[in-house]
Amino acid sequence: MTKTWNQKSERPVLGRAPLTQPAFLPMSKKEMDELGWDELDILFVTGDSYVDHPSFAASLLGRWLVAHGYRVGIIAQPRWDKPDDMLVMGRPRLFASVSAGAIDSMLAHYTAFRKKRHDDAYTPGGKAGSRPNRATIVYSNLVRSAFPNIPVVIGGIEASLRRITHYDFWTDKLRRSILLDSKADCVVYGMGEYAMLHIAHVLDQYGETSGTPFSYIAQDVRGIAYMGTHDEIPSQANIVELPSHEEIDADNKKLMTATLSLERHVQEADGWAIQPVGKRAVLLAPPALPLSEDEMDELYGLPYAKAQHPSYTEKIPCVDMMTTSITTHRGCGGGCSFCSLALHQGRRITSRSKESIIQEVENLTHNKRFNGSISDVGGPSANMWQASCKANPEQCKRKSCMHPKVCPQFAVNQTKGITLLRDIQKVPGIKNVRVASGVRFDLAQKDETALRAYTMEFTGGQLKVAPEHICDAVLNRMRKPGVASFEHFLGAFKKYSEQAGKEQYVVPYLMSAFPGCTDNHMRELGNWLRSRGWQPQQVQCFIPTPGTVATASYFARIDENGEDIFVAYTDAERLRQHHILIPSVGRKESKAPQGKRGAYAGKSTGKPSGKSNGKPDSKRGSSNHASDKRSERKSQPKREQQPVPTGKSGPKKASPFSVNNR
Repeated sequence: MTKTWNQKSERPVLGRAPLTQPAFLPMSKKEMDELGWDELDILFVTGDSYVDHPSFAASLLGRWLVAHGYRVGIIAQPRWDKPDDMLVMGRPRLFASVSAGAIDSMLAHYTAFRKKRHDDAYTPGGKAGSRPNRATIVYSNLVRSAFPNIPVVIGGIEASLRRITHYDFWTDKLRRSILLDSKADCVVYGMGEYAMLHIAHVLDQYGETSGTPFSYIAQDVRGIAYMGTHDEIPSQANIVELPSHEEIDADNKKLMTATLSLERHVQEADGWAIQPVGKRAVLLAPPALPLSEDEMDELYGLPYAKAQHPSYTEKIPCVDMMTTSITTHRGCGGGCSFCSLALHQGRRITSRSKESIIQEVENLTHNKRFNGSISDVGGPSANMWQASCKANPEQCKRKSCMHPKVCPQFAVNQTKGITLLRDIQKVPGIKNVRVASGVRFDLAQKDETALRAYTMEFTGGQLKVAPEHICDAVLNRMRKPGVASFEHFLGAFKKYSEQAGKEQYVVPYLMSAFPGCTDNHMRELGNWLRSRGWQPQQVQCFIPTPGTVATASYFARIDENGEDIFVAYTDAERLRQHHILIPSVGRKESKAPQGKRGAYAGKSTGKPSGKSNGKPDSKRGSSNHASDKRSERKSQPKREQQPVPTGKSGPKKASPFSVNNR
């Protein structure tokens, strides 16, 4: 065991002597030669283009491994009709790591109504079609073709949420664990820094990597899943038994049992899980432990170029937003039933120190491309920085720290977060600071000082919040706060906006066709909006993404308590609910764009429109297996924001609004 650069951590760190960090991780043999590398130790294959920023797992994990002495190269968006692109840097010495990228490839390609999308924010020129459907499976098989017998490790949001039997919305079928279709050796699920490092360390010890059993590696590695048998689980381990694939296939309701058990496995983080599949089983090691503050500081303090690789001749749309945003923490205590984030990043918050964040801001001011405006400071929910559980999370039986109300054991000093924002504002070269990553409005109301500051000082004309609906019966199944909490927040936002003399807007996210939501619920939502003069132009129709409780509800037509519920299951039923709020969507005569991720054009109001921030969604799982909230946000593509007047939030007359396409 070799102690490396992370001297502050109390956790044993495996690896070799650190290497000098390159300007960019290599993508070609020429770049390897310039670094003096005759071969790679680890090859990353990703469905995203290569942007050297910690929002991208290939960059974050790649630099992490270089810091621990391993040579890493990246193959970004390879062709998938032949393995030639995999060969450009030669066979890696240890293993290949495969990911679909920061967003699920099926969500990257299709809307909620299975329409083809026409853009991709993670691709040069924003062009769609640069990654295949089910990219993790396709890339894994290409790697096997290029390098027979090489260990293949898959990860990212696409693989992580498909680690056990899951419902596939695009074929309306159950699918087995992605391990079987990809033929990968293991899945790194959730946050992958230490899992990847441990795998590299063990394979490095063997020298010849072929045939190394992952049952041996997994004895000490958290956060991985692999195919094996019950006998391979450590004898003293706590074990969560999941229904077998065959049991779920025979009884739809068993998917809910499996989903809730997997959710508990992640939250308790102290045992193994097993799901039989035929004569074998998916074995899931305990989830990865959250990084310490020191580890987060060192990880985000690595010398990222904060730019796209110089080989690209076209601009990558997501770059501008990412290079002007600062990640403060990972994880979310929300546990919303439709959100993949808690299953992927976990409910425990892992934060960076104030000093680390300020240092990144100071470094940003030295970038010639930086204009002085920071577009976002935050995480999955901006006001959870440095939050912690005062109790023991491993023994907690709650499914959400926020529902049915904010848990008294969930401790967060939101005023400290406001002080951080103000200190960032004071850094020479900073003109303004905004919070665009979304504020958990029920939590914000626990600290009136923080709520006032978010509204008066750090809202750049619009503040993102996610009420999702206004019917308490639906909100309860979403694990979201009731409508009374949202209405109280709107009143406070109006008051503080008026005190600041600013015309400001709430950007609400709304959802149709959620499991348990009836047509009458949608009419009630429509009436509530009209009573306030709000005219929605865009509403997200629920997309059943693998792994979530809401998806199990959709497939099994039951709630998490096992009670039968109404589900808008067919496309016709889903469109009918959508049409209650937006009559034009999906109709042939409609001029509204179909299959695009950008916002629909709102009605002319004479008021300034908001600018797209190009940001991937935080709550629907657009993530990789170790990246931060920009690429962890989880399951929908980016949401381009337009301002949404609350009707009461500013001194001027209210106007129609657009609710953003998710």
